[in-house]
Amino acid sequence: MIPSIRQQFNESFTPEKYEAMIAEIHKDFPNQLDFRVAETPVFVPKELKIKLLQACNDIIDILLKPDFKEKTNRAIPKNQNVPNEDAHPSFLAIDFAICKDENSELSPQLIELQGFPSLFGYQWYLGQKYRKFFIDPKNFSQYFNRLSMSSYVDEMKKVLLGGEAVENVILLEIYPEQQKTRLDFEITRQLWGIEPVCLTKIIKVGRQLFYEKEGKTIEIKRIYNRLIFDDLLQNFPAGGVPHLKTNFKMTDDVDVKWVTHPNWFFRISKFTLPLFKSAFVPESFFLSDLKEYPDDLENYVLKPLFSFAGSGVKLNFTKDDLDAISDKEAGGVPHYLIQKKVKYEPIIEDKEGNSIKTEIRLLFTWEDNTTRPKLVTNLARLSRGEMIGVNFNKNFNWVGGSCAFFED
Repeated sequence: MIPSIRQQFNESFTPEKYEAMIAEIHKDFPNQLDFRVAETPVFVPKELKIKLLQACNDIIDILLKPDFKEKTNRAIPKNQNVPNEDAHPSFLAIDFAICKDENSELSPQLIELQGFPSLFGYQWYLGQKYRKFFIDPKNFSQYFNRLSMSSYVDEMKKVLLGGEAVENVILLEIYPEQQKTRLDFEITRQLWGIEPVCLTKIIKVGRQLFYEKEGKTIEIKRIYNRLIFDDLLQNFPAGGVPHLKTNFKMTDDVDVKWVTHPNWFFRISKFTLPLFKSAFVPESFFLSDLKEYPDDLENYVLKPLFSFAGSGVKLNFTKDDLDAISDKEAGGVPHYLIQKKVKYEPIIEDKEGNSIKTEIRLLFTWEDNTTRPKLVTNLARLSRGEMIGVNFNKNFNWVGGSCAFFED
């Protein structure tokens, strides 16, 4: 996106440097890296940065409206509604495709958003590796709001621990040691001391929760939640409780602070897309709300609302395909939406002249009793396939997870 820096990077790039970076990651964290790291970071010019910030403000303004909770109540499945929901999520992630507008200028288009945490630890680590092994241009940063590598760690600590002793805070997942994101969990443990704990290891006594560490039983006061209900239900039917051999269900009324509360995964999600009206948000409709389908279905993408990692997304479908969907909604909760397709602009060129598409996820923290979320860092994903994602980029190089450096 910045030709001079792209040229400088490509001229200095060698496969040997990239392999050395990957080897160092494996050395730092043996058997933890389970997804592809892209060969290059993304260098974002100031003009595009301004548009990304404006797009985020447009979206956040909707999230802050007094009736937002009322409008999203039906997003939460009745059997997955967790008690003691708070006023807002602790984290927010907003994903944008980088496209071109009608004036042929680079412009972000919202793909989806999450009231859920992302790779806050791993991105801190990855940005340093790119700077170490490749060019490190001045006046570019992966952080926002005057944060630095060290002050970012302090910012995250405030939100994650909330003043509690670190031993009383856990990271919750289902079999965390098996998750593709386990590298992020380990970096989180090293940076902030938060122990990854499997749902099966939680001990419930009355309304209190406990876990065991080094022979000690320790009370849990704060849960950094990384467990997605969809994962639990797909892999452990009937909510997973009998199969997982645990006396704690996520829907139990317990005396802990969720960071982020699980209900926000549903409220701020693809479910929210039809609520937005912005130049940076493609038109979206709940499938169950449509009395007639648009005539140009070829210009829409079909998305299940509560899946993750892109599962179930269809780029090409017909009216008959939509009619054949039997579970458009259940209990008044929509299950699908159609969203106007966006055209990713291939803005990065690799050393062989291949064009690469980019998606940028902006990551926010949201402390209790603050009026707006705070933009802190980002991640980027690079693709040469039809869509962003592993299944569309097999056997390609210069694709995968990355980090964006923004011009000051």
